[in-house]
Amino acid sequence: MIRFSERSIRTRIIASVIAAIVVMGACLIVTIRLNQRTLERIGGSYKTNAELSEFSTNLAATEKAMETYVEYHTFESIDSYYHYQSLSDSSVELFQSVPSTDTVLQKEYIVRQITSSFFTYSRNAVAARRANNMPDVDTWYEKSLECYSMLQNEVLQLNILFMKKNAALYNENRDNYTIMTRISIIFIFIFFMLVLAVLYFSITAITSPLADISAVALRVANRDFDVPLFNSTARDEIGNICRAFDRMIISIREYIDTIWEKALQETALKEKEMEMRELYADAQLRALQNQINPHFLFNTLNTGAQLAMMEGADKTCFFMEQVADFFRYNIQQKNQTASIDEELALVDNFVYIMKVRFGDRLQFVKDVPSGKYMQFLPRMTLQPLVENCIKHGLKEAMGIVVLKIKRDSFFTEISISDNGCGFPPDLRKKILEISASENVPVEPASGSSIEEKKHENTGTGLINVIARLRLYFHRNDVFDILSGSEGSGTTFLIRIPNV
Repeated sequence: MIRFSERSIRTRIIASVIAAIVVMGACLIVTIRLNQRTLERIGGSYKTNAELSEFSTNLAATEKAMETYVEYHTFESIDSYYHYQSLSDSSVELFQSVPSTDTVLQKEYIVRQITSSFFTYSRNAVAARRANNMPDVDTWYEKSLECYSMLQNEVLQLNILFMKKNAALYNENRDNYTIMTRISIIFIFIFFMLVLAVLYFSITAITSPLADISAVALRVANRDFDVPLFNSTARDEIGNICRAFDRMIISIREYIDTIWEKALQETALKEKEMEMRELYADAQLRALQNQINPHFLFNTLNTGAQLAMMEGADKTCFFMEQVADFFRYNIQQKNQTASIDEELALVDNFVYIMKVRFGDRLQFVKDVPSGKYMQFLPRMTLQPLVENCIKHGLKEAMGIVVLKIKRDSFFTEISISDNGCGFPPDLRKKILEISASENVPVEPASGSSIEEKKHENTGTGLINVIARLRLYFHRNDVFDILSGSEGSGTTFLIRIPNV
């Protein structure tokens, strides 16, 4: 069964109004009934006088009919006599039948006895007249008149006693009526206030949530979304509105949070893009130590290559062409990204130059399965890693650098390893932590020693590569430094997602 608090607002308001009307109606009925009974008592105050007056009238009619019958001996008069006698006899039966100490009741008893004697004398006179016994008629007739005269006197006295008694009763009932009227007014006022209180609290309980909804809606209109939720369990219309309002507030908050998150992400992306541009520019500057006049450099290298060709020094000519291609890749390319194939071609140029420089001391192993590698990554990523491995590998009698590529369904892994003395764990930890932070150094400290600057330059180059990879792919697991026990070499691992 549905509880009253869960019914609709209209049903509850109608029920409250009906209850108020019923209470007011009951109050009015009770008040009217009490006043009516009081008025009836006031109206009945002189009832005994009216009854006595009727009795006196019937007695007079009985006496008059007896006189008429005795004098004229007509049928109408005898019929009238018996009729009024019957009425008088019915009235006298209401009087006191036994003696009493009460004055009024004793007077009623006397009137009843005299009335009985009057009826006896009158009946005897009528019977004698019907028998035409005139002497008895005169005797009984005279006694009837005497008894009637006495009866009239007693009735008059009884009437006076009734008047006094009824006057006192009337005054008492009138005072009671005045008191009852005042009580009725107070009673109606109390009930009226009670009905108003019932209506007020009922309607307030029904409509008070509307005031809360209005206040919250005003705050939301003023862009204040930090408002408490209603969490209403009511099943009426207001409960439905409260639950819908809660869902709306939650949706607005989620939407605002989403917008803030997107704004923060866009800001972070813009900042990282700017950092990547700075890092890429720094990588170009580090790759080219002499870029004051690149056109002069290209022209000089090309002139040297032509001169070597004219003199028949093919190896020198090819070397100078490789050097020219290497610097041209770094300076003339404007894009910040390159494919893996383009980076591998640059590594080939760089390794050729390093082999000319170091000769048989450098061994480069390239384990790359055949095929196209068109995944993009930041430009100048592989060459600095190969250069780092060559530096560490050549510390041994024979420097061995291995570049491998493995590809599966999800990632393309590029590993560049050397046979050097290994990577110091503190430096590895420091480089990975710095490259993951927002402040990436681009130059070594100016006051460091030559050995410190050497390590810092190496660390800064790696940080540059790692930071650009992480910024480009938006993930931290794209690069790792693997180093075993001391003397087991170092491996740089790049994991590029296959998009």
